[in-house]
Amino acid sequence: MRVAFAGTPAAAVPTLQALLDAPGHEVVAVVTRPPARAGRGRKMSASPVAELAAERGVPVLTPSKPSEPEFLDQLRALRVECCPVVAYGALLPPAALAAAPHGWVNLHFSLLPAWRGAAPVQHAVLHGDDVTGASTFLIEQGLDTGPVYGVVTESIRPTDTAGDLLQRLAVSGAGLMVATLDGIADGSLVAVPQPGDGISLAPKITVDDARVRWEQPGRHVDRAVRACTPAPGAWTTFRGERLKLGPVRLRGVRDLAPGELAVGKSAVTVGTGSLDVELGTVQAPGKRPMPALDWARGARPEAGEHLGEHGE
Repeated sequence: MRVAFAGTPAAAVPTLQALLDAPGHEVVAVVTRPPARAGRGRKMSASPVAELAAERGVPVLTPSKPSEPEFLDQLRALRVECCPVVAYGALLPPAALAAAPHGWVNLHFSLLPAWRGAAPVQHAVLHGDDVTGASTFLIEQGLDTGPVYGVVTESIRPTDTAGDLLQRLAVSGAGLMVATLDGIADGSLVAVPQPGDGISLAPKITVDDARVRWEQPGRHVDRAVRACTPAPGAWTTFRGERLKLGPVRLRGVRDLAPGELAVGKSAVTVGTGSLDVELGTVQAPGKRPMPALDWARGARPEAGEHLGEHGE
């Protein structure tokens, strides 16, 4: 089939790569978000998807909004049969959805109807799911409500961060997307409506959501930090300054009050609402991430000092 691929971040790159290499499908264009400022220098940078498209000589379309008349004219002129989508990052208007006879097929990183929304992987980790996956579905006007073509499943490991899990799903989901387009092209695959039960929502996790609440149980703190790694980044405060935290490790004891710090010879420990946790990496303002013990040697926490404000 003639396809126009829509996607933006690194998680979309494996699917674009798979489609470019797949026999039977021709990627005639890539639709992605316009260049944006990124990195420490805040330089204008093309999206990861745009970079791969440029390397492979595929035309790149970067409309500010996919409702722009010029973009819609370009899309119609391409005579695409289907538009596979992975994390494009903009709402698609009816005029764009109607431009391809087989519609726009989205790869969503959950087992729909679970975790509809912007942050399915983060919410699966945050809520302690044992299994998640990816789904391909036909986009309609509702939020991730369209009929499903296929799924792949993925176990969530006890130490998985959202970044770890997303990397695996991006790879397995790429194969699913190719298989889905193969089935659409030969007529062997029909989308099935999503069930009416088992629906859950996965809204974007904000920076405020990523603040660690030490009064919560240790297992929740562990999951919350992993769910926010690498983005938006779990954080707390110490002496009024923000500290960014990497994944923690649960201990089998409860010796400390919520947020209370204890610096030992081999670990920095913090109390929670249940079991204590050991800090992994810590990043102070203006500093690089470092092991918690190295941070503690410089910060020199005193006995009884806490992370976070009381009541966090």
